[in-house]
Amino acid sequence: MSHISVMMKLQLSSSTPVYIQTKLPILGLGRYHQRYSPKLASNFQSTSISNSHQTPSPILLHPPVNQSVAAIVFGEGSESRLYPLTKRRSEGAIPIAANYRLIDVVVSNCINSNINKIYALTQFNSTSLNSHLSRAYSGAGLGKEGFVEVIAAYQSPEDQDWFQGTADAIRRCLWVLEEYPVAEFLVLPGHHLYKMDYQKLIEFHRNRKSDITIVASSDITVRDQDSGFGLLKINTENQVIQYTLKSDREHINYSVVETLTRFNDTSYSNIPSMGIYLINRATMVNLLNEHFPRANYFGSEVIRGAISLGMKVQAYLFEGYWEDMRSIEAFYQANMECIKKSDMGYNFYDRDSPVYTVPRYLPPSIISDAVITDSVIGDGCILNRCKIKGTVVGMRTKVGDGAIVEDSVIMGSDIYQIEDGHESSIAIEEKGIGIPIGIGENTQIRKAIVDKNARIGKNVKIINRDNVEEGDREADGYIISGGIMVILRSAEIPDDSIL
Repeated sequence: MSHISVMMKLQLSSSTPVYIQTKLPILGLGRYHQRYSPKLASNFQSTSISNSHQTPSPILLHPPVNQSVAAIVFGEGSESRLYPLTKRRSEGAIPIAANYRLIDVVVSNCINSNINKIYALTQFNSTSLNSHLSRAYSGAGLGKEGFVEVIAAYQSPEDQDWFQGTADAIRRCLWVLEEYPVAEFLVLPGHHLYKMDYQKLIEFHRNRKSDITIVASSDITVRDQDSGFGLLKINTENQVIQYTLKSDREHINYSVVETLTRFNDTSYSNIPSMGIYLINRATMVNLLNEHFPRANYFGSEVIRGAISLGMKVQAYLFEGYWEDMRSIEAFYQANMECIKKSDMGYNFYDRDSPVYTVPRYLPPSIISDAVITDSVIGDGCILNRCKIKGTVVGMRTKVGDGAIVEDSVIMGSDIYQIEDGHESSIAIEEKGIGIPIGIGENTQIRKAIVDKNARIGKNVKIINRDNVEEGDREADGYIISGGIMVILRSAEIPDDSIL
């Protein structure tokens, strides 16, 4: 059991106060059954949190995180940078690392950070995501009062339109979000890849007595030229002075937010926002309902508005690995890094911070005289006499004899097409079913992403023969993005094709 050091004050008769240090246990998920009430605040003892550069000083001990913080996770909007992987699913539902989906990473961060009240706000192509969340997180590891509740976009007598943006979605769902008297809301994108202990963020936020805390990446140089994120201008105290949007995806409503003063002082620095916000409950309600009732987007309008109102907005610097899946190339690279033995990418094998997902109870993979190197193989695969190198192979993938797959991401299949009869491909074709799901015999695949349930015939070459960087052949079942071949979900590639 883990413990936390606590400074407690003893008042002895006719003497000065004496501070002693003791240890209190930190209970796990589901141990706290009493709901948080603001009246409890005065009943908690004072504590001190310090580092080697600070003198311990008493501060108010807050209620446990699983009582006082609720997470709001977004499945992402309609304008996806990962198309065509998002043609029939939201970004959070995209498979990654053979057995998982992107949203599993964010939800697992919450669970591992003792945050067990999680709301998932979904809208575009949300069927797959909603199904996954409901099956994966129906109470497991969340305690008696924990939950992952899906709030799908809806129309009401007051609002006839769908969610117009992140801020609009939260505003219209406040009647649900306020069901539990939490102290803060943690707003999270559901498609980013990173590992974070949100409890450290919450501690920072409370110690600074902030209204809003924005998580920012320390990786400034890599993303300095990228679009799709907010740029924070901070002072030496990590206070956010200005928020600049480096994207045209969120259309700013300038009638909502005043133009902010630009600072050229060298004492200020620019850092990229990760789109993660910790905001006090009362601050959230006031900003959305009172100050900016017509704001649609949380970052470009509400955060900018909070700064213009003089609220205390702080930046929390995150120094770990972070990938916001800003492109097909970024998604491909994130998968490639997960099979390397270095610590540069995301670690799916961390025992202290596991990644949770749907328990599928699939059989072990069958490997028959195959040569597999530097690869990740998901559950329930059937790999015959093939060669696989530097590849992520998703669940239920079937690879035929003589096939060669290199440096690729194979997302697998939702079903087993060949059941107990073990019919051959010839028998299937004779029945008029066509090319079976999977990768046919003697097929070559190199530097490609093959989406789920793809049917790739025999003697096919998916190798980007002409070294094309960008190409739209969606009608033929594939596109090329950044030199990467992307085979669409359920696409059928005929025998002997060369792509």
